[in-house]
Amino acid sequence: MPKISEKGINMPESPIRKLVPYAEEAHKQGKTVYYLNIGQPDIKTPAVALDAVKVHSLDILAYSRSEGSEEYRKKIAKYYLNNNIEVTHNDIIVTTGGSEALLFAFGSIMDEDDEIIIPEPFYANYNGFSTASSVKVVPVISKIEDNFALPPIEEFEKLITPKTKAILICNPGNPTGYLYSKEEISKLAAIVKKHDLFLIADEVYREFVYDGIEHYSILQEPGLEEHAIVIDSVSKRYSMCGARIGYLVSKNKDVIKTALKFAQARLSPPTLAQIASEAALQTPQSYFDDVKEEYVKRRNTLIEGLENIPGVKVAKPNGAFYCIAELPVKNSDDFARWLLESFDYENSTIMVAPAAGFYSTPGVGRNQIRIAYVLNENSLKTAVKILEEALKVYKD
Repeated sequence: MPKISEKGINMPESPIRKLVPYAEEAHKQGKTVYYLNIGQPDIKTPAVALDAVKVHSLDILAYSRSEGSEEYRKKIAKYYLNNNIEVTHNDIIVTTGGSEALLFAFGSIMDEDDEIIIPEPFYANYNGFSTASSVKVVPVISKIEDNFALPPIEEFEKLITPKTKAILICNPGNPTGYLYSKEEISKLAAIVKKHDLFLIADEVYREFVYDGIEHYSILQEPGLEEHAIVIDSVSKRYSMCGARIGYLVSKNKDVIKTALKFAQARLSPPTLAQIASEAALQTPQSYFDDVKEEYVKRRNTLIEGLENIPGVKVAKPNGAFYCIAELPVKNSDDFARWLLESFDYENSTIMVAPAAGFYSTPGVGRNQIRIAYVLNENSLKTAVKILEEALKVYKD
């Protein structure tokens, strides 16, 4: 019998999606499941984006340019300029989601067995992307006790080897919601310039920063032009996860030239989704103001509820719409499965993402979960109550 590849065997399961069969079975049993496991917002997609697809006048659904349509990229550049980020359309490659942008970045700057340093916990699919690209993730641990702040610079320097090619951050962070300050970005910039590395920033949650704090992009950091690569996406910004449109942005011409070759190999990003995403750029600021206000309410409701559960520790996020909670359990994978298989409170249960999958260091995060506050406040209150009641009866 033909054998599966070692790469395929080593490809990690998603901690976000691996429990879906158990959730589906809970539904069949008549339970209501509150989904806290995945960052699928319940916020409505801007009507202008959906309408653009409905009224398009295309006769042929043709390929676009491999780097995305020029008109769309010029409008993206204008969006960045409005956010005090100076790039041109030639610095942008439109991709099939932010995921493809990251794969293009990995392929453009790293060879097999090269290393990338990532503060953990980090977006679980970074593990998958690194496996698919045959590169090694070197984690530097940030701790819940420090609210997942950037680890000391010395910790990064200890990990740099001749194989190190880049540092990757998510800002604001998934799964922690941590927002890196301008000072922290400057410290990272100093490291990558000193050691001649790339700094990749996943900035897909740029719009969602709270408490009067402003987001600072690595593309705004002086002197980082040849080192900075930004990964971006329309998925969360406009609640358009299914559009699968993202972009890679860099002022480094060699990076763009190389990434374009990967883009050409898959021909083009999806045409209809580009039409919708281009139209979404017309979304008024009031939309984002309202969405941010809603997420702040949800965050506050969730964090307050979690802090009142005995034995639960939680870091308060300043951005995105996730938090990490530490539970009084030994194994959150077992607990998350038990919630769906064996527990209900008033015929309802919750689905969470075990946090161990957001670490690459074995054994770390086993008693933590990631919660996405993408449900309305009443649903979040109910979900917190379910978690509280579950912890009262759960036995490791």
